[in-house]
Amino acid sequence: MASIHNDIALPAPARDVWDAVRDFGALPRRLVPGFVTACELDGDARIVTFANGSVARETLVDCDDSRQRLVYAINSERLKHYSASVQVIADGEAKCRLVWIIDMLPNELAPYVQEQTKAAVTAMHKAFPSG
Repeated sequence: MASIHNDIALPAPARDVWDAVRDFGALPRRLVPGFVTACELDGDARIVTFANGSVARETLVDCDDSRQRLVYAINSERLKHYSASVQVIADGEAKCRLVWIIDMLPNELAPYVQEQTKAAVTAMHKAFPSG
């Protein structure tokens, strides 16, 4: 199983980043503008449209405010397994780290997903620019 780890330093308070992460339907507005172009809630899932035109149905597994951790999964024809966690960790008052871990199958899709996460990280930095 492929495991993709992203540890992202952001120049924003953890509470602000967590508020954007936990806002499950607000990806294009608050967390990854430009990377995600549309997001529609459908029960406990969100239908996400990415800038490259691909669409994914992401199901909310857990949203833990005390740990500032959100978990979601994708079920699709191409992916046999996809589980991701996003956790926001304070680094002082004005900075934080966002730890995003994706476990997935098939392994052959990992390079594509890794490239997509790089684009998402760039979008996160635009959403939370340094002061």
